[in-house]
This record gives sequence, C-alpha cells and structure tokens, in this order.
Amino acid sequence: MKNQILLIITLFTVFNVAFSQNTSQIFSNEGRDWYVSKNTGSGQLGTKERPAKDLGNILHHLKANDRIHVAEGVYLSKGARGSDEINVPVKIYGGYDATFSKRDPWGEHKSIFTGTNEYMKLTTPRIYIRTDQQRESNGQKSMGSEIIVDGIIIDNGPRNRYHTDKNLAIRRMANPKTGKNPSPESGGIVIVGSKYTNIAVLNCVVMNTAPTEGAISVRVFEGGKGVIQNNFTINNTGYGIHARTGYMGTDATKLPVFKIKHNTSLFSWKHDAVASYGGDALAFDQNLIATVENNALGFGHMGGIYNKGAKLTMINNLFTGNGKYDYKEINDKMAVADILDEAMHIDPNSDGNQSMMIKISVAERWANIYGNRKEISRADVDAAVTVSNSGANQLRSMLGLNVQGGAVAMDAEIFLPLITIDEALPAGIFPWQGMGCNIPKYVAK
Repeated sequence: MKNQILLIITLFTVFNVAFSQNTSQIFSNEGRDWYVSKNTGSGQLGTKERPAKDLGNILHHLKANDRIHVAEGVYLSKGARGSDEINVPVKIYGGYDATFSKRDPWGEHKSIFTGTNEYMKLTTPRIYIRTDQQRESNGQKSMGSEIIVDGIIIDNGPRNRYHTDKNLAIRRMANPKTGKNPSPESGGIVIVGSKYTNIAVLNCVVMNTAPTEGAISVRVFEGGKGVIQNNFTINNTGYGIHARTGYMGTDATKLPVFKIKHNTSLFSWKHDAVASYGGDALAFDQNLIATVENNALGFGHMGGIYNKGAKLTMINNLFTGNGKYDYKEINDKMAVADILDEAMHIDPNSDGNQSMMIKISVAERWANIYGNRKEISRADVDAAVTVSNSGANQLRSMLGLNVQGGAVAMDAEIFLPLITIDEALPAGIFPWQGMGCNIPKYVAK
C-alpha cells in the first residue's frame, strides 16, 4: 500500500512538472514578428525589410506566439498547394500595404488566400491552425496562449472543380484524366485549440468553400474562449460559422465560452443538391456557452442557426430568407418569432431578434444564377417550411431581381456557383440596422 501511494505521488509530481514546464515555455516565449509580401518578398528571413513571399514558405520556422503580418496580394501557399497548416499558437494579421504601415483588408490592400485546382494538390483547410495534438520540436504539446486570424480573405473558387468548367456547379470527385482535383471538402479558416487557449477570428471573409461543417470553424477546449467577430461568409456549403467544443466533461464551469458578434453569413448551401444536412448560417456544438449578438444570418438552404445543445444568449440578430427554419434545436424547427417561446437552450433574457426583408448587394450576374436555380431534395425540398421571407419571389426581390409568376427555372446543375470577390464584398460592407459585419477599420499593428 505504501509503495502504491508513493507511486501515485511520484506520477502526480511528474505530471505537474511537465505541465508547468510546458505552459511556462509557451507563455514565456514572446514570439517574433514575421512579414510576408507576395509582391516584394523573397527568401525566408521574414523581416519587414526582407519579407517572405508566402506564408507557406516559412511554416517550418514558426514558434508559439509568433505574429505574422501579411501584405496585399494573392497567396497560393508553398508550391501552390493551396493549404497552410500551423501547429503552434500564432497570430496572423492581413490587409497591409507593401510597407506594412497601413491596413485595409477589404479594400485597397486585400490579402487573398486561395490556390489552384490541380490533381494531387492539398484539399485540407486553406488556413488550418491546430495545437491540440501536434508536438513541438521539444517533444511537448502546445497548451495555452492565444490564436488570432485577422483581416484575411479566403477564396476557394480557384481550388474547386466545376462541372464542365462553367463555374456553375462544383464536383466533389477528382478527375485524374483531366488532371482535376476534387473540390476541397474543408473550411476556409479552421482552428482547433488546446486547453487554456483563447481563439479569435476577426474581420475575415470566407467564400466559395465546400466543407461538410464550417467555412469558419473554431474549436475551443477547457479553459479557453472564442471570439468570432465582424466576419463575412458567403456562398459556402455546410455552415457559414461553426462554434465547436473540445470539452466533453460534465462540469458546467469548464465549458468553453464564445462571443459571436457582428458577423454576416449569407448563402449557406446544403452539402449537395439532395443532402438533408448542412445549409445553416451558424451552427453550435453542445457543451459550450455562447453570446450571439448583432449578426445577420440569411439565405441558409436549411436555416439560420442550428443548435446541437449549446447554451445561447441571442440578442438583436437578423434572420432573413432562410429555407426551412430560422432556428433549430436537434429536431425542433422554429421561426424567429417562436424562439423565446419554444427553445430549450436559449437564455430567457434573449431579446431583439427579428426577421425582415433586406436588399442584398451582390452582383446581378450571380444573383440571376442563384435566383433562377432549380431546387431539389429527397422530400420535395422538405415540404414543411416554418419561416417567412423564403418564397421564390421574395428571394428575387431581396436580390434586386424582377419577380416571376412561377417556380425557379434553371436546372439542378447549379450548385455553389462561383462568386468573385468583387461581386461578393458589396453584400458585406454595411450592416442592416446595426446587424451584420462592417468594413474593418484599424491602424497598423
């Protein structure tokens, strides 16, 4: 018995020493600043005077708490592979001018992360930060610190494979004969933290991605917090924004906590034309707590919010043009007017959520394609519709198109049609009565 007690004490001591060494190394490492410029960069020094040409070229140099500043330009990653994976907590700031003295990430100085569709290129998330499993060179797992992605535009359009190269419908299978990759079944910004790690995604645009889950996906673990604020997702499959948990325990005091504010999520498609999953502007795992405030959640093929069991406080959110529901808990579908009466996982102090018709400032070319597509599903587009602002003519009106006296007319070969950055951004630069994202404004870091 004495030996067993000594063994337990020894193991406990070893664990505490290892944990304190690990966290002290993470928190004591102040990190360095890296600079990346597609137009002026070369080599791997990554200084302001000699920036690297692409983030992908310096991934193997990054350490915990490093800060990466990305100038304007179009970035394809190392070898045009179309995906950057980072396994330590870092901060990425985009939208700088060539001198790194000004930032305008949705305007004059866009940092655009994309790729190409070539056979055997990567199909993993465009920006993938994961610190929950990968061990650093010292053999210890990253834990704690902070992860930030701020001011990046993700456009997966060039990475997708489109049917007959017409940019109207994606294909999820490769075509080796023509040298085509499948459309990547992954999000644009996917972050998986570790214990005690805070994560923020700010002022980003994600478009033309085809994931099963989130175009923006943030997974927070025990002791961590997540902030998803002033982002714009448009024309993605799965969920526009996905708040996820890495905590599977039963202690309510350890649940991850999210703040999801002032985001606009539009045109979230189902996984495929006949799927019964995906197609929500915003989705939540169970085992987390979130404040959801001043977001614009519209044109989800299925709905606005899909809540799998999270504890939500919802304040002043806009729901519009969603296909089957505004809010769903497990299998209960609700219009926004019924949420406070019927939802089980909503704080009773929630207030100000509303549905209204709005004008969407997307380009007429794309609006015509979307507004005239033919909708199909396993059950006649799930006949039971519980939301307003979802009829074909209401949809056309919100897109600025002439109303028609019939059903939509184009064939089912329209699915996630390519929208360009210039066509999409006007729909995300101004909020509706304070709900939704706005043009980012800040000084250079």
